[in-house]
Amino acid sequence: MADKATTITDLLAPTVEAMGLELLGVEYLPMPGGSLLRLYIDRPGTAHGSEVEGEGVSVDDCEAVSREVSAQLDVEDPISGNYTLEVSSPGLDRPLFTPAHFERFVGESAKIGLKLPQDGRRRLQGRIAGVEGEVIRLDVDGQEFEVAFGNVDKARLVPDWGALGLPGGRKDRPGRSRPGKRKH
Repeated sequence: MADKATTITDLLAPTVEAMGLELLGVEYLPMPGGSLLRLYIDRPGTAHGSEVEGEGVSVDDCEAVSREVSAQLDVEDPISGNYTLEVSSPGLDRPLFTPAHFERFVGESAKIGLKLPQDGRRRLQGRIAGVEGEVIRLDVDGQEFEVAFGNVDKARLVPDWGALGLPGGRKDRPGRSRPGKRKH
């Protein structure tokens, strides 16, 4: 996580927690003309992929957090210049910001972008096999990779769309041709 994102996370986490929510992480994307600050929030203890009534984050939760942290950001002013604030639930392809997040989802598939190449690769996708301290173990096509958490640039879960009963992947998106079928 970048230093600015860490600073902002440390600043805002107590505010979000006081609202009964968890600040999973922050993405800070500086851009010319205005940066993007994206906060990912969740309800503590929410199960991955849970669709139980009352669980998870609502639009009202996102709006409430946005109002509270906007006021705090205006006072603390950790970002110079213009920025856009987004508050979001983690979604099914939830980002993984800490070793504890990886630990929570051992057995799930994840996509990891690396800061520095490892074994000639900058991107890995596979099953999270385990976490030992600051080392993430990933099973990539039957081969185990150990990645130092400090070398993780971005990481997200990869939902098993088929297990969720949903079409998944690019080939199943509407408007795309599928092999063996012709569009007329």
